[in-house]
Amino acid sequence: MTVKIDPTQINHGIPHTKIMIAGIASTLVFLYCTFLNSLTGSDWFSFFGGLAAIAALVWGSDTIKILNSYGLATGVPSAGMIGFGAGAGAMLISTLFGFAAPLVALLVAGITGLIVGYLANSVLNMKIPVMIQSLTELAIVGALTQLGLMAMITGGYSFSSLVGSRANQFLSGGIIFVVFILGAIALQHPWNAVLPSGKQDRMLMLGAECGFLTMMMAAILSFAFISTAAAGISLVIAVAGWGYAYYRYFALCRRDAAAWLDAKPIPEIKKA
Repeated sequence: MTVKIDPTQINHGIPHTKIMIAGIASTLVFLYCTFLNSLTGSDWFSFFGGLAAIAALVWGSDTIKILNSYGLATGVPSAGMIGFGAGAGAMLISTLFGFAAPLVALLVAGITGLIVGYLANSVLNMKIPVMIQSLTELAIVGALTQLGLMAMITGGYSFSSLVGSRANQFLSGGIIFVVFILGAIALQHPWNAVLPSGKQDRMLMLGAECGFLTMMMAAILSFAFISTAAAGISLVIAVAGWGYAYYRYFALCRRDAAAWLDAKPIPEIKKA
């Protein structure tokens, strides 16, 4: 059984459709910007993969909000894991298609998410109106996020980036599992943290902060795969982005707090 929360309580702010369109467009643009590595014969533009992942995660955090307005309780982590699990296969398949990889990942993940959503709604009989659309979106988010982080860590997202001489440890070394967990947690946390009483802009800013934290960890991993200069650029951008997102999120928390008191630490009482 599901309990529908009044949409007016949670769906204020930017319409989800606009967030979805902006998320898809910006993620694809950032992913294709990583092809500057191939054009310039360098790996300095790998950081665009991290920005692509952040754009997808911010969009996905709003999708999580829509889905879990139906009283799913622990559905936040399960939806995130299902989305990234459905997207993982699409990401791996897409690496076979070179320049078309982002579009192939979007298409394959969309089909996979559609099937998973149908099974959840019709076979498992969950009967949640937004289930099919939400799981379709989350599968795409999972695929594009993992593709972006792979591009940032290895310098590209062709199949050779997975099994080539420079980055053959991405799969065999288990880095793909680290990317999976980092992305899934970043996707799940924002809505879990703000819950129905939280405002949309605060949740989306938290999504950006979590995304930059994920990019930071991926940048550290990238030192083992790409040049020190390229990895350093990714790390600097991630740290700077996280600092700004944290500052803005903290400001929004103060805005939404019932009362903001510049309280001082409780003084210790000296014993006589």
